[in-house]
Amino acid sequence: MSLTLVVMAAGLGSRFGGTKQLAVIGADGEAFLDFAIKDAMAAGMDKVVLIVRSDIEADVRRHVAGQHPDLDVAYVLQDTHGPKRDKPWGTAHAVLTAAPEVPGAFCVLNADDYYGASTYLALAEAATGLPDDRALLAGFRLDQTLPEVGEVSRGICEVVDGELVSLVETHGIGRREDGSITSTDPEGRLADDAVASMNCWVFPNNLFAHLESGFETFLAEHGHEPKTEYLLPTVVNDLKAAGIYTVGVVPTSEPWVGVTNPDDLEIARRRINDLRS
Repeated sequence: MSLTLVVMAAGLGSRFGGTKQLAVIGADGEAFLDFAIKDAMAAGMDKVVLIVRSDIEADVRRHVAGQHPDLDVAYVLQDTHGPKRDKPWGTAHAVLTAAPEVPGAFCVLNADDYYGASTYLALAEAATGLPDDRALLAGFRLDQTLPEVGEVSRGICEVVDGELVSLVETHGIGRREDGSITSTDPEGRLADDAVASMNCWVFPNNLFAHLESGFETFLAEHGHEPKTEYLLPTVVNDLKAAGIYTVGVVPTSEPWVGVTNPDDLEIARRRINDLRS
């Protein structure tokens, strides 16, 4: 089945303090998005679309051309779609902007996360014959998605027989001194093998129509608010609740790697070197 890789690379990276999308992680100058491109192409995905901002487009193009000189990459600019706002409108809006460049089903993910080669293989296999009323989500073990230092937010999934039942955005997740994993919002203890979403999905092409109508509603209700975001997990939850989509969870044992602050870079480089060597 033909699959397009859609990479969301338009975030501001305010906590990182720079263009996190291009932070050098690999030994050969790779950023996280380069590993996504390489691993997705190796898994059989046949087109790459990068969602960027106008102010970083030239830098991203230059970097990607250097890392993937033989690959024809399509670029879309999130900030040129919809009303102007300092803060991007959110992940669902980002995906909507890619619609003209995506001919069929697609895999979408963050530019600043590492998902691992086997994740793309598993998603591509599970997407074979994907019907128009079904989406897929890569499900990571929670203990494989925690940073060595600090707390994170994760979408914690309830999964029954491989089907997504619920996804709850959970904040303040961290490993405590007694070895437990707890969160602050909602407050509670989480199992090491809890299923976590890292915003890595496969969708049929008809998602774009749902995103377009949903964004019109979002603007009517929240367009005057400077920070409220139109988010992909919220859209998926709504489509699932309405009976429009079922969502299959594709398990992966890959460890997540990412950066939030500049201090995370050296840790990420060491982990990537271990994983890719």
